[in-house]
Amino acid sequence: MAPSAGDAAPTQNTNSAQGTTSAPAPASQPAPSMSAPTATPSAPGASEAPTIAKATLPHNLSPWGMFMSADWVVKGVMIGLAFASLVTWTVWLAKSLEIAGSKARLSKALRGITGARRLDDAAQALGKGAGIGGVLVRAASEELEMSRQDDGSYDPAGVKERVESRLMRLQAQAGRRLSRGTGVLATIGSTAPFVGLFGTVWGIMNSFIGISEAQTTNLAVVAPGIAEALLATAVGLIAAIPAVVIYNVFARSITGYRQGLADAAAGVQRLVSRDLDRVSPAHATARPHVATPAARPANGHQAPSVAL
Repeated sequence: MAPSAGDAAPTQNTNSAQGTTSAPAPASQPAPSMSAPTATPSAPGASEAPTIAKATLPHNLSPWGMFMSADWVVKGVMIGLAFASLVTWTVWLAKSLEIAGSKARLSKALRGITGARRLDDAAQALGKGAGIGGVLVRAASEELEMSRQDDGSYDPAGVKERVESRLMRLQAQAGRRLSRGTGVLATIGSTAPFVGLFGTVWGIMNSFIGISEAQTTNLAVVAPGIAEALLATAVGLIAAIPAVVIYNVFARSITGYRQGLADAAAGVQRLVSRDLDRVSPAHATARPHVATPAARPANGHQAPSVAL
């Protein structure tokens, strides 16, 4: 019976051992079932994150869309720069037509002045609609008429000086008139980049404030605000670059026009000089009589003057 008891004991131990070894098997089976629920909720969360990020981004990243979604200060800057660009192109159109017409009239006047032998011939050739050339010729004729003395004679030196002074003032007035409006181009070209930079700085400040409030450094969230800010600088450059180029072109054109004015004034002065040289000696200005000193006697005393 002892052996049987001893045999039974190992059998019980074996069964107990098998029970202990077979017991974890049912416990190990629920492990996959517990891990499955944890993995299943994580999938919807990962899919919702990009959806939320895309929903916060503006759908239209075109220039107009970025302008509409920009801050009101950035909008004001870009509207001002757009108006400055409109002014630039308006001045370009108006001054281009004005300079072209002035140069055409001046070329016609130069041909009439250089081909005339007298001042009256130049006045008849130019007429009243010859622009600044006709104005110069008429001014010289008026000065000659006002400088004529009662006996019809002239003082050549005085006439030439007065004609030159009057023509110089007319040249200066014509140059200032043609330069009017070009100062706006210089102002726009020098200030527009800085105005655009102000809009960019303001927009980037707002972007950084949005980053601190959202507590995220995701580039997809930050990039639209920075792009809107940089759009202000782009608009500033668009307004400034054409203004500078157009201003330089106008400056060269006006310099050439002033040189043409100087040539026309010199031609008018030559005509005036020729007309003065053609005046007959009878109508010329008489030379003032210079009294010669009376002959001194041998003793060194001056002889008394005798009334003639």
